[in-house]
Amino acid sequence: MDDAYRSGCPINLTLEVLGDRWSLLVIRDIMFGNRRHFRELLQHSEERIASNILADRLRRLVDRGLLTREVDPTHKQKAIYSLTEMAIQLVPIFAHMGAWGRRHLPVSEELSIRAELLETGGAELWEEFMDELRATHCGKKLPAGTTSVLARLTEAYFDVVARNRHDQSLRNTTLAPQPVTSARKTESKP
Repeated sequence: MDDAYRSGCPINLTLEVLGDRWSLLVIRDIMFGNRRHFRELLQHSEERIASNILADRLRRLVDRGLLTREVDPTHKQKAIYSLTEMAIQLVPIFAHMGAWGRRHLPVSEELSIRAELLETGGAELWEEFMDELRATHCGKKLPAGTTSVLARLTEAYFDVVARNRHDQSLRNTTLAPQPVTSARKTESKP
């Protein structure tokens, strides 16, 4: 066992790699949000990660083999972050964490719809999604005609967002103050 770790327990070791507040959220945003650049990860973080923390977590995740960092061929000053096989194999863990959170915590509908779909889709959907991630991040080939799991998850998210906006619009319309009309006539002076 490496002296840098507290013990050889697999749960301890996993927590030492992924157990801080931000590492899994960075992987989540790359995995489910397809955010591959630093600026995308920073600007679209639901949890508002600070730039110094994001830079540190990206470096740690690369150093620990969960991400790779390559120069973006379209812009030499940008880096593209990709999931490795080690990170892709976290899909079932994300599915279980999402299911647990949906059952026990006050989640929002729009941010939990993907977790719901992953839970109901089960291991078969997780495998499809992992194959898609391998194609996107590791260069593996997908069979022709494969439908995108990420596209289905993203579409479900936007459907919920649109429905909630529509519902809110209806509530605002029905709850909006109505103009007050006076029943009495104003008298005109001669």
